Amino acid sequence: MAQDARTSADIRDAGGTRTRRHREETFRPRGIGLRDKPGWYVTTLLCVDSLVPTVTLAPVLEQSGQPAPGLVTVTSTLTWLGVRGARRRYTRAEVGESRGAVPVLHDWLMTLGVLAVIGVGVRTVVDPFVVLGALTPALLLAVFARRVVFAHLARERRAAQAVLRVLVVGEPEAFPVVMGRLDSRTDHPYAVVGSVAVGGAAPGAERLDVPADPESGARAGRVLVDTVRRHRADVVLLAPGARLSGPALRHLVWALHDAEVEIALAPGLVEVSHKRLEVGSVAGLTVLKVAPPQGPGGVQQTLKEALDRCGAALGLLVLAPFFALVALAVKLDSRGPAFYRQQRIGRDQDVFVMWKFRTMVVDADALKDELAERNENDGLMFKMRRDPRVTRVGRLLRRTSLDELPQLFNVLIGDMSLVGPRPPLPEEVAGYDATALRRLRVKPGMTGLWQVSGRSDLSWEETVQLDLHYVDNWSFVSDLDVLSRTLRAVADGRGAY
Repeated sequence: MAQDARTSADIRDAGGTRTRRHREETFRPRGIGLRDKPGWYVTTLLCVDSLVPTVTLAPVLEQSGQPAPGLVTVTSTLTWLGVRGARRRYTRAEVGESRGAVPVLHDWLMTLGVLAVIGVGVRTVVDPFVVLGALTPALLLAVFARRVVFAHLARERRAAQAVLRVLVVGEPEAFPVVMGRLDSRTDHPYAVVGSVAVGGAAPGAERLDVPADPESGARAGRVLVDTVRRHRADVVLLAPGARLSGPALRHLVWALHDAEVEIALAPGLVEVSHKRLEVGSVAGLTVLKVAPPQGPGGVQQTLKEALDRCGAALGLLVLAPFFALVALAVKLDSRGPAFYRQQRIGRDQDVFVMWKFRTMVVDADALKDELAERNENDGLMFKMRRDPRVTRVGRLLRRTSLDELPQLFNVLIGDMSLVGPRPPLPEEVAGYDATALRRLRVKPGMTGLWQVSGRSDLSWEETVQLDLHYVDNWSFVSDLDVLSRTLRAVADGRGAY
């Protein structure tokens, strides 16, 4: 348990997960923590944010005859950089940690608001629509640059670089959860370099007695600080419990802070977005309030419904000619109908009929039992990389996810959503436990975290965890992020078979 959690010998790209087989030579510490992030991250973002508005604004303003094009260009560029800087987009702790487009959109809208206020104050009459159009490339390229940096940092962290060296301190009973979670993914900056068991013993961990009084507390604190320095840890991750709480925890925190060691606390919650957490204090006791997941009703749910229905209607209208071409290709390739209908389980275990383009031979369902022993999925789903039932056109449709397009009809009538968990089969649901059944609290989706994180390459446990994360932490903004990532996942084709 004391080995580095970044030393996985078999790292799989899908979903940022990896196995737990370690290899000591993988970890090559360079400096400490986030200071290992390449310096070009910040330089790239600053160059994009400063050059793009300058290049796009000046010619557009001049050609449209707007007043003071040079002054407006300089003001807009400085405002854009100022807003981004004020929101800490160029700090080492922030850069590369997220690929989301929403923070950049917030910055962009805030920049437009500040420019509007400046325009009113100086009484300069500039067409706002011209400025809006000229600044749009700044938004798009800022999102692109953010994702490039994120992708590079993800590769660095899979190689155990640009990470924080973490010492886990807590009760032995907490180690399996904390260490297991940190070891299961590489999309975070924590690399475990050691562990200290408080009040007990754990395999591979050093032992520290529980401080019961001020004198023993100070002594235990000094021992812990020495351990931190010996491991050259950047952060101490505390996993408190019944024996490590109150005065005992307080003494250790004092000692670590006196030694200027950063402290993080693992309260035991898993797969709960920080956006649902609120820190409070009751009678001197620090408490975390956990907001419930978004339920039916409300503004966000209304926006989701509007996006689903309008998006599906527009998609069916625009893609109607393409549907005809695909249907013709399916009919010419093999005997049988162009479309395939199948019973699936939706929200609250309601049964509905899901539509797809047919990608298999007509008797595929009857042949499934004969292929059961060749199932490559470790759970309730049936998946084969080279399924003999798939037709020639079907392989292409599956590789590009075009076979899923008829599900727009299911979205239009309300059985499905554009974004949500994968719609399961009745026989799969029959084998669900109470945890997996929670996936059915929302509508299934055409795309979701499962599709943008590796699809069929993921294990059953990973698939369930992604779906539960979506169910518990859903927001309208998260749907927009998944939709934007779906295009890349479809183009990549990873896990589609």
